[in-house]
Amino acid sequence: MAVIIILLTVSMLVAGGFLAAFASSMRQGQFDDTVSPAVRMLIDDEDKNALAISDKAKKENKEHAQKVNA
Repeated sequence: MAVIIILLTVSMLVAGGFLAAFASSMRQGQFDDTVSPAVRMLIDDEDKNALAISDKAKKENKEHAQKVNA
């Protein structure tokens, strides 16, 4: 029975240590994302006109396929 109490105590101390380390790193800003804002400007936005054209082409292809199958 004493072993269970010792194991629980040690595990709670270890968990508390990890929690303290996490809180400390959060306060210091170690999880701030400094890479994405610099890379984000290199990524092209999707062209809305290209999407509209591709949707129109899909619709025309579907209509053509229906005419051929009829």
